Amino acid sequence: MGVRGLQGFVGSTCPHICTVVNFKELAEHHRSKYPGCTPTIVVDAMCCLRYWYTPDSWICGGQWREYFSALRDFVKTFTAVGIKLIFFFDGMVEQDKRDEWVKRRLKNNREISRIFHYIKSHKEQPGRNMFFIPSGLAVFTRFALKTLGQETLCSLQEADYEVASYGLQHNCLGILGEDTDYLIYDTCPYFSISELCLESLDTIMLCREKLCESLGLCVADLPLLACLLGNDIIPEGMFESFRYKCLSSYTSVKENFDKKGNIILAVSDHISKVLHLYQGEKKLEELLPLGPNKALFYKGMASYLLPGQKSPWFFQKPKNVITLDKQVISMSSDPESRQEVPMCTDPESRQEAPMCTDPESRQEVSMCTDPESRQEVPMCTDPESRQEVPMCTGPESRQEVLMWTDSESRQEIIMYTGHESKQEVPVCTDPISKQEDSMCTHPEINQKLPIATDPEFKLICTNPEIKQEDPANMGLEIKQQVTMVSDTEILKVARAHHVQAESYLVYNIMSSGEIECSNTLEDELDQALPSQAFIYRPIRQRVYSLLLENCQGGTPSLRILWLNQEPEIQVRRLDTLLACFNLASSREELQAVESPFQALCCLLIYLFVQVDTLCLEDLHAFIAQALCLQGKSTSQLVNLQPDYINSRAVQLGSLLVRGLTTLVLVNSACGFPWKMSDFMPWNVFDGKLFHQKYLQSEKGYAVEVLLEQNRSRLTKFHNLKAVVCKACMKENRRITGRVHWGSHHAGRWGRQGSGSHRTGSGYSRSGQGQPWRDQGPGSRQYEHDQWRRY
Repeated sequence: MGVRGLQGFVGSTCPHICTVVNFKELAEHHRSKYPGCTPTIVVDAMCCLRYWYTPDSWICGGQWREYFSALRDFVKTFTAVGIKLIFFFDGMVEQDKRDEWVKRRLKNNREISRIFHYIKSHKEQPGRNMFFIPSGLAVFTRFALKTLGQETLCSLQEADYEVASYGLQHNCLGILGEDTDYLIYDTCPYFSISELCLESLDTIMLCREKLCESLGLCVADLPLLACLLGNDIIPEGMFESFRYKCLSSYTSVKENFDKKGNIILAVSDHISKVLHLYQGEKKLEELLPLGPNKALFYKGMASYLLPGQKSPWFFQKPKNVITLDKQVISMSSDPESRQEVPMCTDPESRQEAPMCTDPESRQEVSMCTDPESRQEVPMCTDPESRQEVPMCTGPESRQEVLMWTDSESRQEIIMYTGHESKQEVPVCTDPISKQEDSMCTHPEINQKLPIATDPEFKLICTNPEIKQEDPANMGLEIKQQVTMVSDTEILKVARAHHVQAESYLVYNIMSSGEIECSNTLEDELDQALPSQAFIYRPIRQRVYSLLLENCQGGTPSLRILWLNQEPEIQVRRLDTLLACFNLASSREELQAVESPFQALCCLLIYLFVQVDTLCLEDLHAFIAQALCLQGKSTSQLVNLQPDYINSRAVQLGSLLVRGLTTLVLVNSACGFPWKMSDFMPWNVFDGKLFHQKYLQSEKGYAVEVLLEQNRSRLTKFHNLKAVVCKACMKENRRITGRVHWGSHHAGRWGRQGSGSHRTGSGYSRSGQGQPWRDQGPGSRQYEHDQWRRY
C-alpha cells in the first residue's frame, strides 16, 4: 500500500522523520489551541485490522468475543482522555487500483496454500508470521464499532482520500493508519497504528515537512515524487528506466544506504534541481518520459489533491474535466476554479466526498450506443471457458442480469442488459481455481457495460456547472456517467446506508454493478468441499435480481421493502429474505426458533442443502457450539484450547463466517427484516469452541458431551436440529452420519475443474428461469425455483 519503497526509506534512511508523541498530551495541546473543539482522530480502519485482532487464535474462524472486547478497550482508552474517533472503511476498489488489488489477492492465495500445508503437516496453528485475518473481519468490525457507539463511515471511493480530506476539513488532531500515502497528502498529521502502545497512548508521528526537508522538496512536490516512484495507481515499472537514469547522474550516492533509498534521493534531487527549473514554463510531458501514460500520470497526480488544493506542476489550468478508465478527474480541487471537483455533502456524516470519483461515475456506455443494435458482444476471451449463463430472463422482457467470472481477480461484475439493446453478455467460469468463482475484468479485456440510465441521476454524480469542453488538447475522452438503477430515491437510500456503514455491498451492486469476493481460509487441494464463493453464489444472484428488480415473475418492489413502514410489510421483507435462501417453505418452522438462532438455522439449512458432503456430525458441531457460546464468558473462551487443528474444521469455520457476511448482504437488500445483531459472530460463533465441538463430534462423542452435560441446552439442541433436518428433507436432502456414507460419495466430492463438475448453461433441468442453485461440485441439482410467493 502507498508509495513504493517509502516506508522502508523512512524507517532506515531518514529515522528523524519519525517522532515519538503522546496522544493525551497532543489532545491537551489541541484543546488549549482550539477551545471548545473536541480533539478528533480520523482512523483508517482497514489499516488497523491486524493491530486490533489481538486473540492468539486466528485459524479456526475467528475469536469474535475476544475481538469485540479488544475493540471496546481501544475505544475506551481514547475516550478516557477526551479524544473522539471517526472510523473510515473502504467502500469500494477504484478501477485504477484494480490490478494492484488483484495482485494482493493472488499473493493471499499463495499464503493460504502455505497455511494449509503447515496445518496438515503439524496439526497446529502456524506462527504469527503467517497470520491471515479471519474471514469477514472488516465487515463485522464496522458493526462492532457502531454497537460501541462510534461514528463509522464507509467510503464512496478509496478510503485514504476521504480520510485525508476529512482530517483536513475538520481540523482533526491527526490520522491514525499505516499507509505512506498519508505522507503525500497535504493534510493533518499522520500517526502510525503499528507503533501505538495502547497503555501509554504513545506512538510515532511521521512528519511530511521533515521528509521534504530531507529530500530538498516542498510538500507540493510529494505527489510528483510518489507517482515517479510508483503507487497504487502508477505501476512501479512505468518509470523504472527513468529512475535509474536519475540514479546514474546522482552525485551524492550514500554508500551506507540501500539501493531503494538512493533511488528516492536521486529522483528527489532530479525534481529539485532539474524539474524545478522549468516549473510553470513547460508541461510535465515535455520534462518526463510519459509517452502513452500521460493521462494515467496526471490522474495519479490529481488523486493526491484534496478539496481546495492545486498543484504547481500542472502547466496550466485544464479547460475541462477529463475522464480515464471510467472515472472523472480534475487537475485542480480549487473551489474557486471552474474545474472544481464536484462535492456532495452527506448531512449526517458531515463528510464531503468528490463525486467525480463516486462509484456511480465509474461505468461507461460504449459497448452498444445504437438502441436498435442486435449485436451480441462476448465479454470473455478465455479459450478454455466460453459458457453463457443468463442469470434471469423474463418471458416478455429481454432484460437480464448476468455475470462474468475471472478467478484471478476475484470480483463479480453484474451485467444488466436492457430490453431495447437485446445484448447478451456471456458468463465465463474458470474451472480451475478453487479459491474463488470471483468475477472481474481480465487485464487484457476492455470491459464495457450496457446499463440503464436515468438523466436525473446526474444530479448526484455530476456537477452541471462544469463545462465539458472538447478535451482534444489533453488527448482524453468524455464518457457518460451512469448507474445500474434508474430510481434516484432508492439509490439515495442505498447510498445513505452505505455511507453510514449500515449495509453491506448493496450500494456497490446498485451503483456500479461490482462487488469483490476476497480471500478466505479454504484449501484448494481439498476436493471434498466446493469453493466458498461458489457455494454462496446462488444467493448473490438472487440479490442481484432483487436489487435490479429484474426477474421472471417479478420481485418485491424496493420501494415497498425499503420505504413502506406499514407493519405488514415486515412479513414481506422476511419472505423475501427466505426466498433469497430458497427457504420460503420453511418459514413457519424458522419463525418458531428463538433469537439469535433463527438466522443461524437459515444459514445451516442452506449449507446442508447446497453441499452434499456436509454430514450429521458437522451439524451437531455447528449447533452445539452456538448453544454453548451463550453461557461462555470472554475469559473462558480465551483459555479454551482444542486438542489439535483439523484442516477441514478450519474450512468449515470460515465457511460459516462467510455465510454470516452473506446474511448481512441479504438482510440489507431486503430492508432489514432481522436485527443485524442476530448474525454478528460474537453472538453465534467462536472459532476455538467450534473446533473443539467438531473434534468431539468427529470422534463420536454423545450429544450430551457436546453440550457439556447441560440439560436445558439438550432440548434446544434437538429443536434446532429438527428444524434443520425437516427443512432439508423438503429439498430431498437427508443428512446422514459419516458411518452411512457410501463409496459413491467420493466421485461427487469434486471442485471446479474436477471430473464431477457440471458445465451446463446454469439453467435448472426445466430449462427455464434463473439458476437459483448452481450445479457445482459437492452441491445439489434441483428443479426450477421461483421467488415462491412472488
